[in-house]
This record gives sequence, structure tokens and C-alpha cells, in this order.
Amino acid sequence: MASDEQATLLLELVRGLTAEVHPHAVRRTVTLDSHFDDLGIGSLELAELLRRAQDAFGVALPPHLLANAETPRDLLQAVRRSHAPAGEGRSTVTPLATTVAGSSAPATASTLLDALDWHLGATPQRIHIRILDESGHPDDITYEALHREAAAVAAGLLDRDVMPGDTVAIMLPTSRAYFVTFAGVVLAGAVPVPIYPPARPSQLADHLRRHTGILANAGATLLVTVPEAVSLGRLLRSNLASLRDVVVPAALMGSATGGALPRPRSDDLALVQYTSGSTGQPKGVALTHDNLLANIRAMGQATAVSAADTFVSWLPLYHDMGLIGAWLGCLYFAVPLVAMAPQVFLTRPSRWLWAIHENRGTISAGPNFAYELCLSKIDDAEIVGLDLSSWRLAFNGAEPVSPATIERFTGRFAPYGLRHNTITPVYGLAESAVGLAFPPLGRGPLIDSVERDTFVRTGRADPADADDRDALRFVACGQPLPGHEIRVVDATGNELGDRHEGRIEFRGPSATAGYFHNPDATRSLFHDDWLDTGDLGYIADADVYVTGRVKDVIIRAGRNLHPTELEEAVGNLTGIRRGCVAVFSSPDPSGGAERLVVMAETRGSDDKTAAALRSEIMATTVDLLGVAPDDVVLAPPRTVPKTSSGKIRRAASREIYERGNIGARPRALWWELARVRLRGTVPSMRRARRAAAALAFAAYAWVVYVVLAALVLLQLPLVPRLRWRWSIACRTVRLLARLTGTSVSVHGLDQLPQGPAIVVANHPSWLDGLALATVVPPSFRFVAGEVLEHERLIGFVLERLGAVFVERYEREHGVADSDKVVALVREGRSLVVFPEGHLARAPGLRPFHMGAFVAAAQSGVPIVPVAIRGTREMLRPEHHFPRRGSVAIAVGEPIQPLGTDWTAAVGLQCAARDVILRLSGEPDVE
Repeated sequence: MASDEQATLLLELVRGLTAEVHPHAVRRTVTLDSHFDDLGIGSLELAELLRRAQDAFGVALPPHLLANAETPRDLLQAVRRSHAPAGEGRSTVTPLATTVAGSSAPATASTLLDALDWHLGATPQRIHIRILDESGHPDDITYEALHREAAAVAAGLLDRDVMPGDTVAIMLPTSRAYFVTFAGVVLAGAVPVPIYPPARPSQLADHLRRHTGILANAGATLLVTVPEAVSLGRLLRSNLASLRDVVVPAALMGSATGGALPRPRSDDLALVQYTSGSTGQPKGVALTHDNLLANIRAMGQATAVSAADTFVSWLPLYHDMGLIGAWLGCLYFAVPLVAMAPQVFLTRPSRWLWAIHENRGTISAGPNFAYELCLSKIDDAEIVGLDLSSWRLAFNGAEPVSPATIERFTGRFAPYGLRHNTITPVYGLAESAVGLAFPPLGRGPLIDSVERDTFVRTGRADPADADDRDALRFVACGQPLPGHEIRVVDATGNELGDRHEGRIEFRGPSATAGYFHNPDATRSLFHDDWLDTGDLGYIADADVYVTGRVKDVIIRAGRNLHPTELEEAVGNLTGIRRGCVAVFSSPDPSGGAERLVVMAETRGSDDKTAAALRSEIMATTVDLLGVAPDDVVLAPPRTVPKTSSGKIRRAASREIYERGNIGARPRALWWELARVRLRGTVPSMRRARRAAAALAFAAYAWVVYVVLAALVLLQLPLVPRLRWRWSIACRTVRLLARLTGTSVSVHGLDQLPQGPAIVVANHPSWLDGLALATVVPPSFRFVAGEVLEHERLIGFVLERLGAVFVERYEREHGVADSDKVVALVREGRSLVVFPEGHLARAPGLRPFHMGAFVAAAQSGVPIVPVAIRGTREMLRPEHHFPRRGSVAIAVGEPIQPLGTDWTAAVGLQCAARDVILRLSGEPDVE
């Protein structure tokens, strides 16, 4: 087809779509450079346009056009670059291995890293993830490849001074880079914070505002994103004090840093999952490794998941269902994960079903709208030969489950092998990691019909007669996962009986300890030891039925009205944009009762059409709720705000309504970017001021150190007695601390024995020796590596201060030096030893050398564990930039040897290391 013919055909498609979605609007001239926003083509319309273009031109268009295309010309260029047939996205792929010998789940794992290590040892070459690209071609990742590439990312993070416990934001699409980066953050001991990638440029302003709040709350030190978003990230950085750098994944993988990495503990933070914000501002749910593994194991038990399964997912990896339910669950149970980008599914939903067919998928999941999209956007011609007989669990959750959708989806795809009991409605929330209630395995969906009038007036869910056409229908979302509990309570917190609507609360091992850096929201989350889900529902025969959100309920004339049913019904009216309706209550300006408002997006523009639509909406509202709305607002497209997962943000809709901002055109992109830059001016100035202050302090500290060190060096050769020299050095160190404003606090100093002992301490910085010199008695002598003896200045100072030098590398010499240490202790000397032996840039407590513990066992003296905190933050190894800080030294109880042999020495080492690990707060990298 000639280029001119392609352009003409494409413009006909655009004009046809515009006329179809808003037939009563004034006709606009459509050119190749017309903006889709100006033509009233939003994301749903653009997805439909992409599908039509693929069929018309016989090509497979890249799904990223859904986010990037702004004009028909962008679409035309993509058409000219694409030559593959659109088809169903099918390709020939190697079957996935779905069985492994022996157990496929690491039952003893206490962290995500333990689970990864278990599979790395058991089946390193087993395919863990298969990523399908826009054409359906696979990119396979084995457990070994994931660990290798993630370790490179972890090294890059440590090179950028990312410390254990730091939060790292990940703003990446579904890709190999996402999986590797997330695992790399965990390997580095940091905490991943997934956030959704940039939306279309026309939505950039809202994207910036929402992400600034998330990154500020998370205190993210680093943002990892795609190259195209680096400039966006720098705009965000100018508004955030904590954000030090914005990088792409490739920049993290060039590090040469190696060695041991921190090992998180089971109660360490593993993830901060930000809620979708459907009822307000997003909140960061803090989840530990214990929380995640408890939820994953409970879901696995409820669904009988095994390595024989295959999970197919298009779900976004920045949401709990896609991240935890799909990927991390698969990681634990050795279930191969077949992943595709959400845009692939949205532009051609049949690709999801074909991916299940080709990979013999047994498990998949999606919110209710995904199943609706398959019903409305898949033609029979697209699925000739489709076989869904392998699909045993089709989870439907994350938003209200529609009984009609379940019935229609089952009926439509039953001829293609879909079984009725495959559809599995579930209930969960981020505050419980992801899952909370699952139905009995193999039961299939259960729909409850209740009397409408009784329910809306009293909250009692009485079963309706079989012929009651006005009945409300709710879907059973299952029973609490093993180890978890669910209850329904009234407004005063009293538990209700079966079939009485109230607030749903839960507790269990998956429950979060609270929202990250948000104590107020955390307090409102807990009622004693129960967590408030914010959902309304009832329990019948042990099943949970979710009826709506607490904040969305509208009380009118003594009736509790739920907006979801009305929003769906209004969205089905001709002329109303489906999925773009918000129903909410708003205070009456005159002081009366709250008003019922229906806000619906429409393309119609003339008065006659608008009047007809308002009448239809009024009639629909009366039919469903028994009351008329106080106000019907017909709004232009993209007025009703949604979360990143597509949920209606009713609170935000109410705010737009009350401010009178309906129909207000968004500001130009350049203006929004200028505002962001302007808002970042003050934080940037503060950042610059802090950097200048830090530089000035570093220069001052070095000057003070050099002057005091010179004074000590002048005195050491002249003072004859070791005790006097030691006293001079200690006084000088205390003076250095005073002049630099460094406080040194000591706890447990009275636990140092009167007789000979060996003090062992962690070694995070060059400052450790100076810090200990201010607190240990003069009778203690430091043990240092022999390599320091040959350093001209350091060796001279240590020798004059009585240090004992030992060889750590040459084995024969090292054994002899160990005997020397034993002899000194038997003579009654007390020693200070850093058993880690050397400094490392990466945080963490490293393996201990045995010398000090062998000496203690053989000489019968106690080991005194000492933990040092704060020195790493003041002067990190390999850095020469001292910072302000404070030092805390904790002295543990002496540990007596239980013998003189090697076993006794090992016991001393393990006991001392456990104490130091606990007192120091350092991660374990043994």
C-alpha cells in the first residue's frame, strides 16, 4: 500500500472512531498532526484505534504506542515500521519445564533471598521467568541468571552509597531490567519501592505530583528508571531532599565491587507497597520478609500450587497482585512465570489467552475489567483453535467482582475448554501483602442474591426469592487464608453475626505493622490487634462478601447506597464513557443533608443531547436506588480521575466537583514543567546549602585532625613510658571529638572485667580505633594487621602506642603470631581485636577470623563483645569526606570459654558474633 493510501486510510479510521464515540459533537478537521487529546481520544479510545489499525493494515503495532502516541502521524509511522502480521501474537516457543525432582518450595526460608538461594542451589538452570515481548517472542531468565545479574545491580547500588535499609524507587515497565533491579535492591539490603512508570505526556503533571508525594514519604535515596524518564526524574529530584541520584538499570551493572552482600533478617523491611489511592492519597504499606512469606505460603496452601503449575500474567509489577501474587509467589514455589507488559494485553486482549494456550498456563489473574475487556474486544476470528483446558485457576480480584462478568466470561469461553470452576473470585489488599480470602479449591464462583430494600435500609443480607428481579447480587470472595482471621464489626467495633453488613477487619501473619512514615494513618488502621480494611461486607456460611468501600457509601433517607452498581449502570448508557462515571456525596452548600451526585464523562456537546442523557441518568438512578440524584454532571473526557490500576477516585472526583473545576482544560505541559522546576528551586537551594555546609565541615575536620595528629607525632618519640603516650593519644582523640562536635556515648562499660580479657568489636570505619581509645582502659593493647606495621606514619604511631601486630595472610606466620597473642594473654595482658580483619565499603558484619577466640579459649580468659555504631556514617571506608555524626559504643556481657579446644573457640566466636550483630544493627553478610 502506498504511503498516501496508508495516511488516507488511517485518517478515515480516526474520523470514524471520533464520530462513533461522540456522534453529537461538532465535527473537527482531522489531520495527521491533530492531537488525540483535542479529538477526544483517550486511552480506551486509543486502544480501540490501535486494534482497528492492526486489522486494517495487517500489522502488529507495538503496545507502547498506547502510552506514547500523541497524533495520527505517530501511529502512521509505527504502521510503516511494522511488517509482522497482527494475528494473535502467537509464536513458537520452547515448552517450559514444569516439574522438578523433590520438594519445590524452600520450607525453611525466612527471607526472599533464602528462597532465591534455595532454588539457585537446587535448579540453577531452571527457567524462572519468561518475558514475552510485543511480538510474543520469549526472553527467558533462569534462577542463576537472575541472581548473577541482580548481584551486579547490588554492587552498583553499594558503589552509590546505598545502605541497608535505604529505600530505592523502581519506575520501570515489565521487562528483564525490572526483575533484575528489584532482586538487586533486595540483595543490596535496601528496600524496593515500586512505582508506576510515566503515563502519556498529557498526564505528566498529575504523574509528577503523585510521585513526588510517594518519593518524599518513602525517603527514596535512588530512583531507577528508563532512559526516557531520566529528565522527569531530575525534575523530581529538585523537589526532594532525600533523592541523591536518578539512574538507568544499565548504569548499575558496570560496577567492579564484589564480595559478600548484606543478609536481611526475617523481620527486616522487604518492600514498601504504595496503595492505589482510590480513596485518597497513596499510603506506603510496610511489609517484612515474614509478612511476604507468610502470605505466599498461605495462598499456596489454599490453592495447592506446585512446580507443575505455570503462571501467566500481564499484571503490572508495581501492584501487589502482579508483584507478590504473581512473581514472588512463583519465585517461592518454583512456578515458571510467563510475563507480558500490561500494554500488550490492553491493545489486544486475546494475547493473554493465547499466552495461556501456548505455555499451557494453569494459573492467571486479573481484575474484573480484564475479563470484561476479553468479552468486548475479542472477536471469534481471533481465537480459532484456542485451548484453555489447562487453565485451573482464574483469579478475579483487586476490584468489585461482577456476577454478570463471571457468567458471561464462563459462557463465552466454555467452548474453548474453560471450566466453570476455573473462575476464582478472591479478596485481598496491600495491608495483607496481597491475599486474604480464597474460596475452597475447585468450588467455582458462588453468587448470593439478597433482598435489595432490606439490605439498603438495615444492612441485613436476607436471601432473596429466586424470582426476585430487583435483588442485589454479591459474589463470594472465599474464606480466610490459613492462619488468618476475618470479622465484620459495626460502627462501635462490636462483632456482627452472619449476614449483617459492617466493616471488614482482619488479622494474621501477613498483616503489615503499619504505613511507612505515616503514624497517623497507622493509628487509624488498627483497632486493637485487628486491621480495618476500609471495606464493607458480610459473612455467610464462612464466605466473605464484599459490598463496597466505607468511604464511598452514601446515606440517603436512612438507606445505605453503594455507588458501584449505579456507576456500572450509568456507564452502560449510550453516550456515556464506560468506566468513567463517579457517584459520590457532597455537602449541601445551604447546610442541608449531603447531596447525591452523579458525574459522568460524555462526548456529547449540544444541549438537547445533554438534557436527554441527564434524564436517562436520573431514571436509571431512581430505578436502582429508589431515589433521584441531587445533581447530574456531564463532564468532558478525562475529568473523572482514576488510580494507576484504573479504579475510580471518588474522593478526588468530589474535590473537582466542589472546586468547580469540571471541564477546566489542563495547563500546557511547558507550564506544568515550569511549575515543577519553580517548586524545586527552594529544595535545590537547601540541598546546595547542605552540601556547602558538609564540605566546610569536612575541610574543618581534616584541618583539626592534621593539627592534632602533628602534635601527637611530635610528642610520641619524646615520651618514654607507654602509659603516658597512651594518655596523650586518648586526650587528643577526646579533644578531636569535642572540636568536631562528635558525641561518643558508651553503654555497659562496667561489664569490662578487672582481669585480662579480649575485647572483640565490629569494624565499620577507620574511626573505630579512635572511638574505642576514648573508652577502654590504658591496660588494653590493640591488635593490628602486620601490613600496618610497614606503613611509615601509621606503623610508627601504633608501635609507640603498644599495638600488637599479627599476620593475617601468610598461614605459617599467622599461626606463629597466634601463639604470640596467646602468650600475651597468659601474661595478663588485655587485648582489643577487630576480628573482621579488614574494612569494606559495603555495610554489614562480615565473617570473623578465629585468632582472638582461639587465644581466649587456650588462655581461659573471657571474650567481651563490643558493638560500634555511627562511625560508618561519619567516615565510610574508601571515602575521605568526614561528616557530622555521633558514635555509640555498646559493651556486651563477657563470654567465658567452655573449654580450651577448637570447639570451645568456635562457640566463643558464634556467641560473640551474635551479640555484636544484635547490638550493632549491621546486616549479616556471613
